Amino acid sequence: MDFSLFYFADGSAGGPRGRYDLLLDGARFADARGFSAVWTPERHFHEFGGLYPNPSVTAAAVAAVTEHIGIRAGSVIAPLHHPVRIAEEWSVVDNLSNGRAGISLASGWNAVDFALRPEGYAGRKDAVVETLDAVRALWRGEPLAVTDGAGKPAEVKVFPPPVQAELPAWVTSAGGPATFEAAGRAGAGVLTHLLGQDFDQLAEKIALYRKALADRPGHDGRPGHVALMLHTFLGEDPAEVRETVREPFTAYLKSSFRLIARSAGSILQGFDVDKLRESDIDFLVRRSFDTYYHSSGLFGTVEQAKAVVARAREAGVDELACLIDFGVPHERVLAGLEVLDELKRSVE
Repeated sequence: MDFSLFYFADGSAGGPRGRYDLLLDGARFADARGFSAVWTPERHFHEFGGLYPNPSVTAAAVAAVTEHIGIRAGSVIAPLHHPVRIAEEWSVVDNLSNGRAGISLASGWNAVDFALRPEGYAGRKDAVVETLDAVRALWRGEPLAVTDGAGKPAEVKVFPPPVQAELPAWVTSAGGPATFEAAGRAGAGVLTHLLGQDFDQLAEKIALYRKALADRPGHDGRPGHVALMLHTFLGEDPAEVRETVREPFTAYLKSSFRLIARSAGSILQGFDVDKLRESDIDFLVRRSFDTYYHSSGLFGTVEQAKAVVARAREAGVDELACLIDFGVPHERVLAGLEVLDELKRSVE
């Protein structure tokens, strides 16, 4: 099992200075201890995840302070960007890091994000693989046919050329089986989480992914790669760990509640999050904390976490992407990374 660090901080937390200290300090730690990667997301217009409007910018910062670790987007929202722009930015990251860049592409889920490119919203699901194909071709040095500002046909290539011959790529899935299969057919990895699915359901979807990958024409026999995001904090005493994370993680969940619920409300007819009372939201968030803590996160001691690692391994997961920046104080997070490293070494 590989271990990586994943970041998705509430942008309203903390003061105006040092907002990215944990990103850089955690990256340095992970780089020195043999972790696989550091992931940063793309988020817009909301405190939840609001420190990360452009993962290529944060990736460039990580590249400057590390030497070995993979530097990945988790994720680039494909329909918000021209594929040339994605390839250009990540080629810069690949050069800055001497060949350590990788990206996961997502369709996007929050309609407000598409204020940046409203025309991309309707076809956002199809845009992921289409964009992946275009970015890969550009990465290999192939030209892309475009229309220039004068309305004439033209061809463009990406500069600077990347260091890696092929771009390590994943497709981000919120749990839809079709997305797992699409990632397999595309020959990409999968980045996913346990929001709305458990390990048994995840195992079924990973099986679909492996089959689609194996049935792909020209398949080279590689098994693919599945990375699972898990909120993470480990310590020596289980009661102390629970009390350490309870308040900040509950606040973190609450900061995202209305945003996620509004997205669900576009699917669940009659659901109106704005009619929920504050006490209702507090109750639902407390229940969510218990669910995350006991079955959807990597919390507790090394021995407790080993059971989660075993379940993930049985489901077919290759990498645990440990989300660490949900409000626990900086120094406590870094101390917890020491215990996470102990877990990593114990299951290698």
